[in-house]
Amino acid sequence: MDIKRIAGDNIRGFRSHLGWSQEKLAGKTDLFYTYIGKVERAEATISISNLAKIAKALKVETHVLLIKDSYKEI
Repeated sequence: MDIKRIAGDNIRGFRSHLGWSQEKLAGKTDLFYTYIGKVERAEATISISNLAKIAKALKVETHVLLIKDSYKEI
Protein backbone atom coordinates (compact mmCIF):
# COMPACT_ATOMS: atom_id res chain seq x y z
CA MET A 1 0.00 0.00 0.00
CA ASP A 2 1.14 3.52 -0.81
CA ILE A 3 2.45 5.58 2.12
CA LYS A 4 0.28 8.53 1.05
CA ARG A 5 -2.81 6.29 1.30
CA ILE A 6 -1.76 5.01 4.75
CA ALA A 7 -1.23 8.55 6.06
CA GLY A 8 -4.47 9.78 4.52
CA ASP A 9 -6.52 6.92 5.93
CA ASN A 10 -5.03 7.45 9.38
CA ILE A 11 -5.59 11.20 9.32
CA ARG A 12 -9.22 10.67 8.30
CA GLY A 13 -9.67 7.96 10.94
CA PHE A 14 -8.22 9.97 13.83
CA ARG A 15 -10.07 13.11 12.69
CA SER A 16 -13.37 11.25 12.46
CA HIS A 17 -12.83 9.66 15.88
CA LEU A 18 -12.56 13.17 17.33
CA GLY A 19 -15.72 14.20 15.51
CA TRP A 20 -13.86 16.93 13.63
CA SER A 21 -14.55 18.20 10.14
CA GLN A 22 -11.74 18.81 7.69
CA GLU A 23 -12.34 22.51 8.30
CA LYS A 24 -11.78 22.12 12.05
CA LEU A 25 -8.55 20.17 11.56
CA ALA A 26 -7.39 22.75 9.03
CA GLY A 27 -8.04 25.53 11.52
CA LYS A 28 -5.95 23.78 14.16
CA THR A 29 -3.03 23.32 11.75
CA ASP A 30 -3.07 26.54 9.70
CA LEU A 31 -3.53 24.42 6.57
CA PHE A 32 -6.32 24.73 4.01
CA TYR A 33 -9.25 22.32 4.38
CA THR A 34 -8.99 21.53 0.68
CA TYR A 35 -5.41 20.39 1.27
CA ILE A 36 -6.54 18.21 4.20
CA GLY A 37 -9.08 16.59 1.89
CA LYS A 38 -6.49 15.96 -0.80
CA VAL A 39 -4.11 14.43 1.74
CA GLU A 40 -6.85 12.18 3.09
CA ARG A 41 -7.63 10.99 -0.46
CA ALA A 42 -3.89 10.51 -1.18
CA GLU A 43 -4.10 13.08 -3.97
CA ALA A 44 -1.44 15.37 -2.49
CA THR A 45 2.07 14.82 -1.27
CA ILE A 46 2.48 15.80 2.37
CA SER A 47 5.67 17.21 3.82
CA ILE A 48 7.07 15.96 7.11
CA SER A 49 6.41 19.37 8.68
CA ASN A 50 2.74 19.31 7.64
CA LEU A 51 2.43 15.71 8.80
CA ALA A 52 3.84 16.80 12.17
CA LYS A 53 1.36 19.71 12.39
CA ILE A 54 -1.53 17.35 11.73
CA ALA A 55 -0.24 14.76 14.20
CA LYS A 56 0.11 17.41 16.91
CA ALA A 57 -3.45 18.62 16.33
CA LEU A 58 -4.73 15.03 16.46
CA LYS A 59 -2.64 14.41 19.62
CA VAL A 60 -0.70 11.47 18.19
CA GLU A 61 2.99 10.96 17.49
CA THR A 62 3.92 11.77 13.90
CA HIS A 63 5.14 8.27 13.11
CA VAL A 64 1.78 6.81 14.13
CA LEU A 65 0.23 8.36 11.02
CA LEU A 66 2.58 6.23 8.90
CA ILE A 67 1.57 2.87 10.43
CA LYS A 68 -1.12 1.06 8.45
CA ASP A 69 -4.54 1.27 10.15
CA SER A 70 -3.16 2.78 13.37
CA TYR A 71 -6.38 4.76 13.82
CA LYS A 72 -8.21 1.46 14.38
CA GLU A 73 -6.30 0.97 17.65
CA ILE A 74 -8.13 3.82 19.41
